[in-house]
Amino acid sequence: MKISVPELSLVLLVGPSGCGKSSFARKHFLPTEVVSSDFCRALVSDNENDQSATGDAFDLLHEIIRKRLARGRLTVVDATNVQPEARKSLIALAKEYHLFAEAIVFDLPERLCQDRNTLRPDRQFGPHVIRNQSQQLRRSLRGLEREGIRHVFKLSSAEEVDSVTIERQPLWNNKKTEHGPFDIVGDVHGCFDELVELMGRLSYTVDQQDDAYSVSSPDGRKLVFVGDLVDRGPGTIKVLRLVSSLVHSGQAFCVPGNHDMKLVRALRGRDVKRTYGLAETMEQLGQESEAFRVEVAKFLDGLVSHLVFDDGKLVVAHAGLKEAMHGRGSGAVREFALFGETTGETDEFRLPVRYNWAADYRGKALVVYGHTPVPEPLFLNNTVNIDTGCVFGGELTALRYPEREIVSVKAHQTYYEPARPFLPEASETPRLLQHAQDDVLDLADVVGKRLIDTRLKPKITIREENAIAALEVMSRFASDPKWLIYLPPTMSPTETSKHEDLLEHPDEAFAFYRKEGISTVVCEQKHMGSRAVVVLCKDESVSQKRFGVVQASMGTVYTRTGRRFFTNDELERQFLIRLLGAVNESGLWDELGTDWLCLDCELMPWSAKAQELLQKQYAPVGNAGLHALKAESDIIAQAMLRVPGLEALSTQTTARLDAVDHYTRAYRQYCWPVNSLGDLKLAPFHILASEGAVHTDKTHTWHMEMIGRLCGADTELLLATPFHVVNLEDERSSANAVAWWMEMTSRGGEGMVVKPLNFIAEGRRGVTQPAIKCRGSEYLRIIYGPEYLLPENLERLRPRNVGAKRSLASREFALGIEALERFVRREPLRLTHECVFGVLALESEPVDPRL
Repeated sequence: MKISVPELSLVLLVGPSGCGKSSFARKHFLPTEVVSSDFCRALVSDNENDQSATGDAFDLLHEIIRKRLARGRLTVVDATNVQPEARKSLIALAKEYHLFAEAIVFDLPERLCQDRNTLRPDRQFGPHVIRNQSQQLRRSLRGLEREGIRHVFKLSSAEEVDSVTIERQPLWNNKKTEHGPFDIVGDVHGCFDELVELMGRLSYTVDQQDDAYSVSSPDGRKLVFVGDLVDRGPGTIKVLRLVSSLVHSGQAFCVPGNHDMKLVRALRGRDVKRTYGLAETMEQLGQESEAFRVEVAKFLDGLVSHLVFDDGKLVVAHAGLKEAMHGRGSGAVREFALFGETTGETDEFRLPVRYNWAADYRGKALVVYGHTPVPEPLFLNNTVNIDTGCVFGGELTALRYPEREIVSVKAHQTYYEPARPFLPEASETPRLLQHAQDDVLDLADVVGKRLIDTRLKPKITIREENAIAALEVMSRFASDPKWLIYLPPTMSPTETSKHEDLLEHPDEAFAFYRKEGISTVVCEQKHMGSRAVVVLCKDESVSQKRFGVVQASMGTVYTRTGRRFFTNDELERQFLIRLLGAVNESGLWDELGTDWLCLDCELMPWSAKAQELLQKQYAPVGNAGLHALKAESDIIAQAMLRVPGLEALSTQTTARLDAVDHYTRAYRQYCWPVNSLGDLKLAPFHILASEGAVHTDKTHTWHMEMIGRLCGADTELLLATPFHVVNLEDERSSANAVAWWMEMTSRGGEGMVVKPLNFIAEGRRGVTQPAIKCRGSEYLRIIYGPEYLLPENLERLRPRNVGAKRSLASREFALGIEALERFVRREPLRLTHECVFGVLALESEPVDPRL
């Protein structure tokens, strides 16, 4: 005997004690899938036969069932379940979690159950108990389905029980093994010509012979229709023929819309109001054969409320679907998928006011829906409404998945006037619903211990104490959060150099990448300024439309901790206008097809941002050292006239004075007054992102060449970064790069950054270090102090461990790229900020101070 149970359901084992329920459960289900009342009784009392613990045991049983059903796990209840009141609470749980309740009934002879119990010394509770349970079972057998149990499987003998095989039946909405790619089409409403045009834009070809259609699909793509194929438009019959043929041939999927279901009821003779275009559809169908009308009703009625694709990452439902309903099957799920949720009120057009379920959505699956027309595709909290009202004179829209690209065609005409106007007047600003939802950020989205999944590194851990530190910085000092789409990662230095008089040398960076299997690297001059992220908009409307910034601006400049770089608003405005002019002249807007850019840069002078640091740390050390050692040197010189043997002390003091002099010269060359825009220099080195693209798929030479063009458009403000491409398999190429580094650092330059040619490079164990910095000996005085090169000091600095720093750099790199990718995909700002906060939180992790 084969018993089919839905893969996600609540299965009740029903039968008196001794009928074999527990043995059956052990044979056919995983131990974790079975929730036993006896086991729960033992958990709370250490004795599964302690009847006084039954109340607590069933409280625990119900709680375990709740947790499993909430997580979408098949659950089997091993209890007698012979009384209607015992089953009632379990069936209610199944309904609460939108699942089917199934029952496997063990209606075995009472004598058999009595005999089995005699073999169990722990169950000697008298024959009357089993007699009563058997009678209660038989009294309620006929009414099980009326109680809300979907299927009842009755086993009447021990032989039947032994012969059972359990088949787990996938739910009809389970298309998780279908990974796409998909083209998801919004509400068609009989707009056949626009549908064919849209399919052409998506590279499908449609051939028609009489009433039959032949469609060729591009690159294995499949279409998905969000429902409402019918009503209002002139081509309902053609749409039905085309879509049904695509579904039957396996080239498409379709979910039903409310108009489709209303048509089914009308075709089957139900009394429905022929409004909102149904009358016209029935008139068109009246000219077709009875067989066609029967086929249409069968096709539409066979559509499943919603479909779950791509391992649960994509859900398609006509009116959308809450996360708790994904992959579930119930009347409530179907009702929500068809109509959404209403508040019970009506608006001035006498239409129901819909509850904005998407505003509260926090699910990981992308939900694509239609039903309510909007002037443009509406992205909100990982949902997207693609009903752009074609039949009302708007557009017919498709979402390409997984690309998340929008493709639309304009309606050829207005076929039907909407009851509620939705297309904006020419003077109106398009709605920015996502930005409105992002106005108030939820503390729960960033605090506490978090595991963040990124494309480059799975499950990056953010500890609670680090998250608190990040929140302190962001809440008190950060720029407008809507600009914060990226924070740059920290960078690891090279391992300690084998050269006796140096801490860092390019040889160690080259050796690291050779060991990682990287053959080509790019060496870029390291500018000594302050790290700056620039977000630049083509015009002020872009800042409002794309970033949701209330006060329109050309963009922003912020530091690596998210703080505004400029406290002077006018200086920032002038800076952005100059940069905008350079982008316009270089042609990057058109070449990249964008109206905004995110650039990773170095802004100079260092003193423009580090003024307080200079005044309170570097300058006091330099001044104190110079004055003290100069005075000491003068005293020693006078003493040497009277006391012999002070030559060594004099030499040591002179060397220390020389070291302090080098120290002050080291930081002073990176400092100059900033009184106007002309005193600033910006050195971009990455074009991180633009509309629709994160440019990590480009090589570093591409970034350098594009930035070279940009800098050529304004050589006064912008500074192109010198770089060398190095073939690590060619000794001469490596030697030339080392010579370049030596020449730069001998002049007091900071040094260089060594990067793999590819922005994201695979090493021995996945993505390798994105960059390694190699700094010159004079610059390192700023880091380690004036006298760090003295032999005894240098030895203390040599045993430094770069492992923790490199782990930190790779995690922050992964989070930064993930933040940009989420923003470009138009995911909610909270998901971008999850990564941005993560980068800042990781910055509070301790690292070796010698780095």
